[in-house]
Amino acid sequence: MDRSQKIVRTSVVGIAVNLILVAFKAVIGFATNSIAVILDAVNNLSDALSSIITIVGTKLSGRRPDKKHPYGYGRIEYLTSVVIAVIVLLAGVTSLRESAEKALHPEETAYTTVSLIIIAAAVVAKFFTGRYVKKVGEEIKSGSLIASGSDAFFDSILSFATLAAAIANLVWGLQLEGILGVVISVIIVKAGVEMLMETLDGIIGLRADTELTDRVKAIVTSFPEVRGAYDLTLHNYGPSEIIGSAHIEVPDNTTARELHYLTRCIAAKVYAELGIVLTVGIYAASDSSAELSAIKETAQALADAAPEILQMHGFYGDERQKVVLFDLIVDFEANAAAVRDALCAKMLEKYPEYRFDIVLDSDYSD
Repeated sequence: MDRSQKIVRTSVVGIAVNLILVAFKAVIGFATNSIAVILDAVNNLSDALSSIITIVGTKLSGRRPDKKHPYGYGRIEYLTSVVIAVIVLLAGVTSLRESAEKALHPEETAYTTVSLIIIAAAVVAKFFTGRYVKKVGEEIKSGSLIASGSDAFFDSILSFATLAAAIANLVWGLQLEGILGVVISVIIVKAGVEMLMETLDGIIGLRADTELTDRVKAIVTSFPEVRGAYDLTLHNYGPSEIIGSAHIEVPDNTTARELHYLTRCIAAKVYAELGIVLTVGIYAASDSSAELSAIKETAQALADAAPEILQMHGFYGDERQKVVLFDLIVDFEANAAAVRDALCAKMLEKYPEYRFDIVLDSDYSD
């Protein structure tokens, strides 16, 4: 079973459970005049809608790439996660409004033992459904399923609060539905906001996962010809579609034939082990002469002494043209241009006959 099939199957399970709960809770809510149970039924209905949206989003995101969208439609899954987060948020706000009104103007309810048993069963059903959906979502990296599972978990808490209020009403005659509803509604609103922000962060672009970048670099540097791997960038075009690029440092006497074979082998190994389409660029290391080695050591020492500089790489020098090139990664909090200019000035003091071309890189990965 592939990833999209797992998402659809899991969502269908969620739809079935929620529709059954809607039917039972609606009957109990109207029979007992309980606004909390009725709202709970509406919440289950919104969960079923979320699962339907997840299925639609999965089908759309699985469309083949075309001329207009050459990287495919995988990012549609992020949009479905946003829609689900908004649904959770709206459900929480609606519940908060209704619960506040119920807390200010409580009404008599008429719970029975049968209704309490059904509500308790609903709590258990929603709890385990939420765990199941979220677990599958985490396994296959589906933001939509994770959001749906989290929503179901919070629904189980809401149902438990309804059950507690019903027991308190039966045993002590207390009207706690509204108060507990307000508390749980606030929790749901908070969860909706967090889901929304997390999904938006993914759309905007987050730093690549450290474990994944370490694995990519380990594969790239496993080839004996590679001295180092730098400038790794990874772009998500959906949770399961990753395209990236990296630069490798190799001796400057490596032939074009050798480079062609090496980069093809690296790209093939990264794709075979991680499923990442990687483009490989080249840094030619030219520190074989004594003079260039001394210049490199000086530049490295100055870079190490500057706390704002995270890394220096891609060193290349030409003694005949009197030019030296290398890249710097500067902390995002620092003024990168000023740091570069300061280092360039120090290098010119020591080697005034050379021209230094220093490129600023961004730290996309740890």
